[in-house]
Parts: sequence; C-alpha cells; structure tokens
Amino acid sequence: MALLAVNFFSHALKIHTAVNVILPQEGVWPAPVARRLYPTLYLLHGLSDDHTIWQRRTAIERYVEGMPLAVVMPAVNRSFYQDAAYGAGNSAAYWSFVSEELPERMRAWFPLDASREGNFVAGLSMGGYGALRVGLTHPERYAAIASLSGATNYAHRRMNDPLLRKEMRAIYGTASGIKGGPTDLFALADRMVAAGVERPRIYQACGTEDFLYKDNIAFHTHLARLGVEHAWVTGPGAHEWSYWDDQIEQVVVWLMGG
Repeated sequence: MALLAVNFFSHALKIHTAVNVILPQEGVWPAPVARRLYPTLYLLHGLSDDHTIWQRRTAIERYVEGMPLAVVMPAVNRSFYQDAAYGAGNSAAYWSFVSEELPERMRAWFPLDASREGNFVAGLSMGGYGALRVGLTHPERYAAIASLSGATNYAHRRMNDPLLRKEMRAIYGTASGIKGGPTDLFALADRMVAAGVERPRIYQACGTEDFLYKDNIAFHTHLARLGVEHAWVTGPGAHEWSYWDDQIEQVVVWLMGG
C-alpha cells in the first residue's frame, strides 16, 4: 500500500487542511502499472481525533493490504461534520467540505471510482454520526455505510449539558433546529425510505459497555421499524480503540464481500 499525506487549501473551509490517503500499490516494477479506478472508503474520525488517528490506533493499512480499496481520512476538528451555525466565516463549513468538496478533490488527484457502487463511508463516534449523515443524505452516492459506536443522538441530548452547551449550540444553533432537520439521523432515515430510493448497505456496531449504547439501540430499533435492513453488531465492548480496531477489520471484510 502507498500512504500519502495531502495538505491543501479547501475552498469550502477557506483554510489549509489535511487528509491522509491509503492507495493500493499494484504491479511489480519495472513492468508497466495499469491505471484503474479504485473503490473508496471515506473513513471519519471522532470528536477528539484528527486525520492521523486511524493509522495510529488501528491496523487499517494492514487490513486493506492486497485489496483494491483506497481509504481517505480527512481532518474535521470538533465539527460534528456540520456547517456550524456560528463560526469564523466559512472555516466551519465541514459538511460542505466532507460531502461535496472532499470527494471531488480526491477524484481529481487520485484514481478513485466515482460510481455509487465504488463509494463507502464509515466512522467512529462523532465519525459514525458523520458517516450515517453523509450516507443517508446521499444514498445515491454511497453503496455502504458503517457506524462504529456512532453518536446517533448525542448532539440533541447534550444540547443543554453544562460542559458542552456552548460548543453544541455553536455547531447546531438550537435544539429545535436538530429535531426533524437535515442533521437528525432518524429523520434522514425516514426521508430515505419515503423517497423509495436504493438504500445503502448499513453496518451498525456498538459495545454493550459503551456510553452511547442506548442511543445506538434507539437508532437500530428505528431502522428496524422502517424495514431498513442493516447489520446490527453488538457484544462486549466500550468506547475504546481495542473495540474499534477489531470492528474496522470486520467492516473492511464486510465491504469487500468477504
């Protein structure tokens, strides 16, 4: 595999940002290497992390070794993958960045498949929420979504938390702006079903000792009520990297049909 550290100016964010990319390294030099377009996994980080964390805390490079799969890992700070209600100009437009600009930039620079069948999105915690929001908002763009310990209802619950109130309100505005809106995963699932569009495959995992377990049970139950087929994976596990390392290996196998 090839690992590329990409630093560039984002027009959505109006700042320089960073993305790490894992690309398959096929062929044996000096034979010519045939150019092909690779399926792509957009792998999203959690609230306290950055674009390097998946490589530092999991064996993601080893798990995709030998697979025709590219992995794109962007930095989004503590944005919850939103265009913040209150931010410094456009520097908080992380929804626009991740959902629109990032895929376009990556496909312009690297041999990545643009088809729905060749695009997947996954993440942990805040990134699990981000993956579900991206995939449920754009089911026409993504063939599969994986959420590991996803923050499926975290923002709404923490809107009035004394420790997080200021941050949550800066990102989302008011609590009334979340429920039923474009950032509400439950409402996004409702709208996807009502639209009658082709649905992405969904993998949802959360450990029983995770503080987000009840939120994940609620979202799993909601999908089941809607008749949305999904892999629901649970068992012993907390909100920690040993659990996510195990799960991302399983997600890669699940994505690639193993």
